Amino acid sequence: MISEEAETKEYKVLPGTNLVIGFQYRGQLVRIQDAAVNPLSTAGITGLHDTPRIFRNAAHTGTVLVYFKEAGAAPFFNMPLHELFDESVSLDNFMLRSELLVFEEQLAEANTDQDRIALTERFLIGRLRDTTPDKLVLAALALIHQHQGNLRITDLAAQLNISQGPLEKRFRQAVGTSPKKFAALVRFRHVLKSYHARQSLTHLAHAAGFYDQAHFIKTFKSFTGETPDTFFTVAN
Repeated sequence: MISEEAETKEYKVLPGTNLVIGFQYRGQLVRIQDAAVNPLSTAGITGLHDTPRIFRNAAHTGTVLVYFKEAGAAPFFNMPLHELFDESVSLDNFMLRSELLVFEEQLAEANTDQDRIALTERFLIGRLRDTTPDKLVLAALALIHQHQGNLRITDLAAQLNISQGPLEKRFRQAVGTSPKKFAALVRFRHVLKSYHARQSLTHLAHAAGFYDQAHFIKTFKSFTGETPDTFFTVAN
């Protein structure tokens, strides 16, 4: 997707299930963390995370954002993806800076969003490694989504006929976090998607598999920085 902001804006990004690459072709982004302002690389990848992140863009910032499907980033990076968890890392760590400079110049010179997307696709496809998807990990992802994240990892391993240790290792390498953490992210995103104003938060918590309201509030706040009541009041 293409993101363009005409004015300076500070915004929050909630945890999700996709690794994201950002290519800035204009302007600048910074991450605000514990009152510190950290400029982001013009080309970087953000791993999965389980806490909210605060960003601020300069005026007239333009960015191409690449959202990888779950387990879809693995063929592009010769490293275990869990090493990127809670990190925003410059792509200089994975490729020659000279390659990035040429690509960034092409993006800056492009006249349309369609041109920027085509350039980005060619750049990434050129880095695609010939790998075989891990069918076990894909099956685990499908089961976690089928249960909307409300699934014990011991039960997941049993359904896949594998012990928990090997499952966790393969899952973390391909997806970017453990099955347990990923399931929590899926459950959180399902809560956001299923909420509507006529539904009580108690019913929402029970529908998501939380049988303790205090646990639901604590978990929700860890993902958003706010209680469910405050978050959904502001959202509406």
